[in-house]
Amino acid sequence: MQGTILVATAGQGVLRSSDDGTTWARIPLGQGLEFDAVVRALAVHPEHPEVVYAGADAGLARSDDGGTRWSRVSSPFEDQQVWSIAVDPNDPASIIVGTGAPNRAVLWLTTDAGTSWTRIGPELPEHCAGVSKPRILTATWDQIDGKSAWFGVEEGGLWHSRDRGENWDRLDGAPDTLPDGVTVSDVHCIVVVEGPPKTIVVVVVNALFVSQDDGQTWVRTGTKSTWGIYYTRLVAAIPGSSSLLLGIGDATPGTTTRIFRSDDLTQSWQEANFDVPPSSTVWALGLHHADPDLVFAGTKYGDLYRSVDGGRSFVKEWRSFPEITAVAWTPAIAADAPVVTH
Repeated sequence: MQGTILVATAGQGVLRSSDDGTTWARIPLGQGLEFDAVVRALAVHPEHPEVVYAGADAGLARSDDGGTRWSRVSSPFEDQQVWSIAVDPNDPASIIVGTGAPNRAVLWLTTDAGTSWTRIGPELPEHCAGVSKPRILTATWDQIDGKSAWFGVEEGGLWHSRDRGENWDRLDGAPDTLPDGVTVSDVHCIVVVEGPPKTIVVVVVNALFVSQDDGQTWVRTGTKSTWGIYYTRLVAAIPGSSSLLLGIGDATPGTTTRIFRSDDLTQSWQEANFDVPPSSTVWALGLHHADPDLVFAGTKYGDLYRSVDGGRSFVKEWRSFPEITAVAWTPAIAADAPVVTH
């Protein structure tokens, strides 16, 4: 495999491998992103795969060499925890960044690749019932209509903009939108799938909601009642297709997990096989359009799995990590640098 595997962790920054997982390297010294940083999000530039963004406890960082060297992106949220990053695939200079616990949950937008930033979105409360302080766990652009954006808060609901972030409406719990229900405000992940028809999939802690009319109506599937396991953590679209992967665990951090693949826009799901059963909930999925069959899955307690068949089966990598928070793969090969950990 050519390219670089990137694993973000809560305490060891971003670890990388450019030799197909044989060896792993930490961030070298003297970078804008510390080698022992808490990193919560990764995003690969849609046009320049050597460019990678990381959301850390020090704000937003950028690498221009596939994840070896990092610089701090100047912003109003420097030294605040970034939880989510969304790069617009149609206009990569437009990036949404969501912050949160232990800092205030705020949504930020740049339209010039980080030169300037605008605070957008609603004023979110400083505290919430479920997790003490909210965090914006997920954000995404609608790559199909080119003007809509979504973000979700743990806890604080699902939000939608139809004008590239100028105005936002909260959908959950309102009449004729997401059905009322327990933990509906605890939004973990959002994806927009091209289809046809265009399909929006939203994961909350105990269910997934699916809309095929741009968020006007939703169909709810309870995960525990359907699959016997409730902690619904993430959903990811397989690039270049209408297929999705869904990750569910038994708790956080949990003791087991299951991954499912749908090839018919969530109408049916097939469970993936693991060569070694995971010992905690799956926390991150890493995919790239350069190879849609290659999928990396990371668990809360540091196990990394690889799939070469689009998420139908997974094999455990030899390396274990500190707490995994995000995973990415880029076809760019990271520059050589010291600080190798075998």
